[in-house]
Amino acid sequence: MKSFNRICSFIFAGLITVSSAAFSQTPDASTPPDALIKMVVTDVMATVKADPDIQKGSIPNIVVDLVEKKIVPYTDMRRTTEMAMGPNWKKATPEQQAQLSMEFKNLLIRTYSGALSQLRDQTVQFKSLRAAPDDKEVVVKTVVLGRGDPVPLDYRLEKTANGWKVYDMNIMGVWLVEAYRSQFSNQISQNGIEGLVKFLQDRNKQLATTKPVN
Repeated sequence: MKSFNRICSFIFAGLITVSSAAFSQTPDASTPPDALIKMVVTDVMATVKADPDIQKGSIPNIVVDLVEKKIVPYTDMRRTTEMAMGPNWKKATPEQQAQLSMEFKNLLIRTYSGALSQLRDQTVQFKSLRAAPDDKEVVVKTVVLGRGDPVPLDYRLEKTANGWKVYDMNIMGVWLVEAYRSQFSNQISQNGIEGLVKFLQDRNKQLATTKPVN
């Protein structure tokens, strides 16, 4: 799990390292999916560059708040959680589903907020979006460029009544929800739905007291 968390930290870093002055507006329900990601990332990048505390990681809550306010609104965490749960999602009560969605969202925020303070010279190139006007789901394909080899990084989005939302990400063939699905399934088989809820709660408490490593 630790190795996958490192991979996902890079995924999240990829999401927030795109820079394009042409996309400095605020996304709305009509914003195309590829433009949505560029707009969100430009806003985040400007904030990171203007705040030395974020770059140093000296005040973790600032980074968490940044992710919560500027990135989470453009994701569909309920669907992400549902997909990570697989068939077990329908076994959970509505209350458990809401609790799982909240805890999983907090886990991802805490796990990947550290990527913000590690931003340096990475850039992202976008491939041409291949989608029909009436498509409800698309994959935005990108390549992350940095000091190492180029890394393919894709985003899966769905069109909702409130605009396009990211609900899954892929790096080097690994989809986020698929990687978590096996862990969630193991937790549920051993301890039930409530056991998974407790596992996520405990992990969030641990991350909340851990200082990001730069």
